[in-house]
Amino acid sequence: MSRAPIAHPPLISAWAQAPSIPGWRALESALCVLFLFLYSQALIGPLFADPADPESSAILRLIWLPVYAATLALMLLRPGGVARAVFGNPLLMGLLALTLISVLWSVESGTTIRRSFALIMTSCLGVWMAVRWSWSEIVVRIASAFGFIAVLSLVFALVVPSIGVDYVVHDGAWRGVFWEKNTLGAMMAWGSIACLAALACDPRHRMVWGALAALCVGLVLLSTSKTALLSLMLGGGGLMGIVLSRRGFGFAALMLFGLLTGASFLALVLLIAPVELIEALGRDATLTGRTDIWVVLIDQVMARPWTGYGYQAYWADEQGPMHWVRLATSWDVPTAHNGWLEVSLAIGLPGAVVMAVLLLNALRRALSRLYRGLETYWALPFLAMMALISISESNLLVQNDLGWVLFVMTAIKLGDRRAC
Repeated sequence: MSRAPIAHPPLISAWAQAPSIPGWRALESALCVLFLFLYSQALIGPLFADPADPESSAILRLIWLPVYAATLALMLLRPGGVARAVFGNPLLMGLLALTLISVLWSVESGTTIRRSFALIMTSCLGVWMAVRWSWSEIVVRIASAFGFIAVLSLVFALVVPSIGVDYVVHDGAWRGVFWEKNTLGAMMAWGSIACLAALACDPRHRMVWGALAALCVGLVLLSTSKTALLSLMLGGGGLMGIVLSRRGFGFAALMLFGLLTGASFLALVLLIAPVELIEALGRDATLTGRTDIWVVLIDQVMARPWTGYGYQAYWADEQGPMHWVRLATSWDVPTAHNGWLEVSLAIGLPGAVVMAVLLLNALRRALSRLYRGLETYWALPFLAMMALISISESNLLVQNDLGWVLFVMTAIKLGDRRAC
């Protein structure tokens, strides 16, 4: 005997489903692109904050509050999907929880509370994006945000060169709407991949995406960022490898991607830690000083390997642990310049292991879709580029950061078997 379907009160039904208000989808899409732009900190950061201490800007802090509130409201409109995303990704949620729990042993508890809350709210946008949009829709919105950033960077470099071009530290290098050239380069490397992936997902506007991809590549070159150029080569090679694989040239694609990956990692190592090779040529083996920082920070990690110093707490107090790093290196070190060291300093080696498992698992899932699905055009190159950049930049587990939003979204979406 079959049972009649259970009738829910109108209020509960309305809350459990997305609204069908005319124009609501367009509003959600616009908010998504706007929030991605804000998390890139393009334009807003250089105008309102000190790059050495963004947290000191009252305007920037106020900007995030309505973004967090709107993100929560959007998530509440899709409780079922959000619940599946949260409970279906225990490692990711555990990692976020660990940053908050680290306040118990943090050397700067106030900083840890504020920034771990910001990290959780940043992650919420990635969760909502994974729940709300299909893969094709996500890629198009990401590409739209990067395209807008690219056009703005071009305009500011040409019209307001005092902001868009660096004439002090790296004379003539473009920095667009960011604090410095390396950020522009990294963002545009991701942007070029996003626009090329959008070309596959939205072929009706192939001319637009092709032009924006070319602009992004041009901005990478104008930024003169070597790490960004290597990242672009790796991401572009990944895209080419995917295309070749799907056309029956699997071995050639594997060789191409393998060679580009190896060459990119080798070039990056030679760039930041050349050691014997560069010393043999009579050059300074530490180059940018990263190796000096890493040697000291490894000792700092091993002093508190299980807990770290609290999320984002290590660099918060000039008289705290970082004092010894600056004393040993004889310069004002701002970050670890390595994503894995940064995570280890924040929440210990266990946290770094969880982060590595999350990244490797996402890469495995992306590789498993090598021959199917449009999402691979975005996911695989993005994750490979993120892994490469993490060697020389503190780009993992960062609050109010576009890269972390995109990682959370990509990791969750790849784990959703129902995603399309």
